[in-house]
Amino acid sequence: MKHLFAHFATKTSEWAGKPVVFILALMVVVIWAALGPFFGYSETWQLIINTGTTIITFLMVFVLQNAQTRDTRAIQAKLNEIILTSHAENRFIGIENLDEEELKRLDELVAKAAKGRGEREACMTEETAEAAPSKKAVARKRRVSAKPAKQK
Repeated sequence: MKHLFAHFATKTSEWAGKPVVFILALMVVVIWAALGPFFGYSETWQLIINTGTTIITFLMVFVLQNAQTRDTRAIQAKLNEIILTSHAENRFIGIENLDEEELKRLDELVAKAAKGRGEREACMTEETAEAAPSKKAVARKRRVSAKPAKQK
């Protein structure tokens, strides 16, 4: 049943997005409007378009949401694969599950990286920044390990 609905949702959303479907819908509205004087702009005449558009809209919400959700999941999987096979930060995998505040903070950090502050520094979260050694500590460690051992 899931696969049947997914197939139906995909085909319906593809079909609904075509210009010819928009033109058909526009023609229905124009014909309905043109028939207004013939039916005396009655309540029944108005009810026809209201009922038809409400039913179509109600059903299309579910169909389009299903198709969009599957597309979003596929895009996320592709992006995750790109992250895993590149030099990008693996911690970006799954960020679509963060809350609004966390996403806003991450967006600000990535924007800082884009402005040239350095990817590593700007993309660090508070937790990773606290855990990571400072640049001075790393430089000090290099200097110490580079000195030759004292001989007696």
